[in-house]
Parts: sequence; structure tokens; C-alpha cells
Amino acid sequence: MNRTIRAAVCSIAVAGLAFGLSSCSEAVDQVDKAVDETYEVTYEVTGKNVDSIDFHGGGGKAMEPKIESVSKPKLPWTKTVTLRGIMPAAVMPVALDPEGAQVACKITYKGKVLAEQSSQGLATAGGCTAESPIGG
Repeated sequence: MNRTIRAAVCSIAVAGLAFGLSSCSEAVDQVDKAVDETYEVTYEVTGKNVDSIDFHGGGGKAMEPKIESVSKPKLPWTKTVTLRGIMPAAVMPVALDPEGAQVACKITYKGKVLAEQSSQGLATAGGCTAESPIGG
């Protein structure tokens, strides 16, 4: 290959590598932003004879959230929490009642319902889990 063509090919390869690294750097910046960004969700639990409610309250790590608990909650129960990055929103009401339990849960983000479930029976654990709206 003649020296001029080799120099041109080399220049194009270096420019492509630099462009690729800059794109990679932008992707890393977006991931960092998504991990540090926070979002607010509201949990809502309704029903009858709910014994406890477990929920992600914002503590812990994204993939290992700290679970908070409320015993014998007054219904309807609502709680707004701030979560971080890719941490999923989750709420799980539990009810045990020989006469029949009923539970329903809902997770909302900026007025939009992310998840909604209901359940009934002797022993009921109806849970709602939603993916983080950050970075998606």
C-alpha cells in the first residue's frame, strides 16, 4: 500500500476511535446521571384487615433496597417516597383474616399509575412492583 493511502486510512481509524470513545463517554455520563437521579412515587393501599405493609422507602442500594414496614396501618394508607436511580418502587400489603381479607395496592409516578393489584381470601399478600422510570 502506498504511504499516502496508509496515512489516510490511519487518520480515519484514529478519528473513528476518538468518535467511538466520545460516544462511550456520553453513555457513561448518562448511566451516572440515571444512578444519581431521584424520583418520587406514591404508594396507596386499600382493603380490609391489613396486618402490615412492607415497602421500598428509598434507603439501601438500587438492587438491594432497604425495606420499611408499617404494622396495623389505618386504611386507606398512602405514602410518598423518594427513590434513587434504578431502584424499583415496591409495596406489599399482607392480610390474614379467617372471615376473608381484601387488599389492593397502587404505585403512581407524576399522576401515572405504574402498577396496580388486588387480592382477597383467607391469607392475602397483594404486592405491586414497578420499574424505575429513570433512564428508561
